[in-house]
Amino acid sequence: MSTQLYIKDIESLFDDVQRSKIFEDQKTMTDAVPLFPVSEINEKYEKEKNAAGLNLKSFVVSNFDFLGTKISIERADQLPIDHHIEKLWDELTRTATDEKGTLLKLPKPYIVPGGRFNEFFYWDSYYVMLGLQVSKRFGMMENIVENCSYLIQKFGFVPNASRTHFLSRSQPPYFSLMLDLLFESTNDGEIYIKYYESLEKEYKFWMDGEEGLENDSDFKRVVKTQEGAILNRYYDEENTPRPESYLIDIEDAEKALGSEFYRNVRAACESGWDFSSRWFADGNTIQSIETLDIAQVDLNCLLWHLEKTLAQASELKNLPEKKEYYTQRAENRKKAIDQYFWDADGKIYRDYHIKNHMQTSSESIATLYPVFLKLANLGQAKAVIETIEDKFLYQGGLVTTTKNSGQQWDLPNAWAPYQWLGFVSSKNYGFDDLANKIKNNWCSNVERVYNNTGKLMEKYNALDTENIAGGGEYPNQDGFGWTNGVYLKLKQN
Repeated sequence: MSTQLYIKDIESLFDDVQRSKIFEDQKTMTDAVPLFPVSEINEKYEKEKNAAGLNLKSFVVSNFDFLGTKISIERADQLPIDHHIEKLWDELTRTATDEKGTLLKLPKPYIVPGGRFNEFFYWDSYYVMLGLQVSKRFGMMENIVENCSYLIQKFGFVPNASRTHFLSRSQPPYFSLMLDLLFESTNDGEIYIKYYESLEKEYKFWMDGEEGLENDSDFKRVVKTQEGAILNRYYDEENTPRPESYLIDIEDAEKALGSEFYRNVRAACESGWDFSSRWFADGNTIQSIETLDIAQVDLNCLLWHLEKTLAQASELKNLPEKKEYYTQRAENRKKAIDQYFWDADGKIYRDYHIKNHMQTSSESIATLYPVFLKLANLGQAKAVIETIEDKFLYQGGLVTTTKNSGQQWDLPNAWAPYQWLGFVSSKNYGFDDLANKIKNNWCSNVERVYNNTGKLMEKYNALDTENIAGGGEYPNQDGFGWTNGVYLKLKQN
């Protein structure tokens, strides 16, 4: 019996389960594995749901399995933090050789983040790879790349995470950066040739619909500005509540403006920043979310890196026309990044509002991407570094925005990816003192929380280092893939 599950196949039951709040976490039902054919479960439910005394939770538990919905790692003896992380790599390793419930099959073992996240996540995996490199687990690094390539070949892109309900969106496109990391670890230039087709296929996914665009228009993930430049934005194919946050979305939508609230929410999930004042028209409330109206600096820098990688890989494959094509694409995008995202007066890169034809007011740590990828000139880099030190660096690390909205991707939270980006960005342009300060502030925070709790967290409070971070739709998680990876990599440098 195939146990693969698409949420739409149990729509009526799923809607009733999520609305009745029989599980504390709405993700629990999305991770369920049917014990019987879905048609049989539906038929049973249709017969029983109107019967007096139906216990919905009992019905669900008797028809679905909830294997490993949460990873909790507790130890009586607290190991030194680096030893603990080495053990965590094994405890966070999963295989999915069969399709079970909503979980997608993957050819190789992989590392999951931890806590409630018990599946393969796209951009998390790049930061996990940083730690695997330090741990000399090169085989697992290759597994991650292989899994991404498999997903690109099968679906045309790497989904947000390896579940059927994430097949409408991706996450920040880090595949080309993963190849750089693997090359750095193995010195095998053949990897760019081996994965050339996957690089191209992922690029086509992000650029889908570009050909038909007129100036000042957009389609899916592509934007054409008034002046005719091509930019990209985050998007999602669906405009429905997210299954993993179903009731939250329905309740938020009741007070929202516009007909594409759900797609705006989902597009923010594709960015990895779910959620932040960065996406809110009023700067405060999710009901004003307008992700679709924004071309994002981080996404465009990552796609520049993909174009540049494709140009280099085309040269390795002796494809001069393609090398010229991708080189030109990268040059055009570099100019567009300068034109649309750089704010010289504010000393920061900002997102670009495609409807208002101006930069957004949000100050975010995404300003680091052009510096991290060496797209910025020395003057721009120096200005960004000053802004980072002045507005984003606190006792416990770098925060993501300068606004405290209560959302988890806002002040006061410090997330692992941006500590690494801040460290490398500072090093790239010779600001070693700041690099060391970022490293020491955040690593000390991680060590303090570990010494107090025995856990490695998803995110940290950068301002109040006596407390654990909060905000968002779910409690802070422990585990935690990208924290482990970035911590090890920073400590090595």
